[in-house]
Amino acid sequence: MTNKDDITVCRCADVKLSEIHSFIEDGCTTLDEIKRLSRACMGQCQGKTCRNLIMQELAKAQKITMEKLQASTFRPPVVTIPLGSLAEEEPDEK
Repeated sequence: MTNKDDITVCRCADVKLSEIHSFIEDGCTTLDEIKRLSRACMGQCQGKTCRNLIMQELAKAQKITMEKLQASTFRPPVVTIPLGSLAEEEPDEK
């Protein structure tokens, strides 16, 4: 039987539920704080699989609804870009 704290929340960064709980116990109150400390939501899926799970844990710890939590910052790229595409691009002429 699997321990609940051993559950992987973020597959891209291999972040476990126990780590999320530890960050919350250490005072993290926003998704951005947890992202910066754990790299969760910053992998290839850009948080599509773990964002809501982490938000649920934050809301549960703060005894509020997820809607009342501070929105996270999202930055491009939100889809995977092949590195070759960037290398082939022509530089802007000034």
